[in-house]
Amino acid sequence: MNESDARAIVERRIATIPDFPEPGIVFRDLTPVFADGPAFHTLAEAMTEPFAGRFDVLAGVEARGFLLAAAASVLCGAGVLPVRKAGKLPRKVLREEYALEYGTAALEVHEGEIPPGSRVLIVDDVLATGGTVGAAARLVERAGWHVAGIAVAVELEGLGGRAALDDRYEVFSLLQY
Repeated sequence: MNESDARAIVERRIATIPDFPEPGIVFRDLTPVFADGPAFHTLAEAMTEPFAGRFDVLAGVEARGFLLAAAASVLCGAGVLPVRKAGKLPRKVLREEYALEYGTAALEVHEGEIPPGSRVLIVDDVLATGGTVGAAARLVERAGWHVAGIAVAVELEGLGGRAALDDRYEVFSLLQY
């Protein structure tokens, strides 16, 4: 399916919620896409197609990135690397902190989970300020793996996430708002 058709299918299913989680914010809710099998299939396929043959593993960023990476994994036969919020993984981890509007957060992966030099496609639902996917990319690199690219369902262009990534990574977003 071409990208334009995929975009139309997915966009028809996204729910737009004004003033959530606070006044002035327009939230793009992907859960109706996840609940519709054909639309979810289309989204997972569209997010990985630009990187076909260039990745070994999909890194799903907690939490909606897990859903996207798992669905895409089934379609393309690649493994899934969970990129978790701090304190959720039981074995030895690598950790990467990143700035939030008020404070910091951290992401973690199991150390040595996949072979050194593995090509990792980072998958998440939204690219906003770039903080979360940027931290995931730094974490992948610190682990000795290669960032094959970043694939997101939605990019919020006005928040500067792509610019915050300093053009270091190829970024694909199916929808832009």
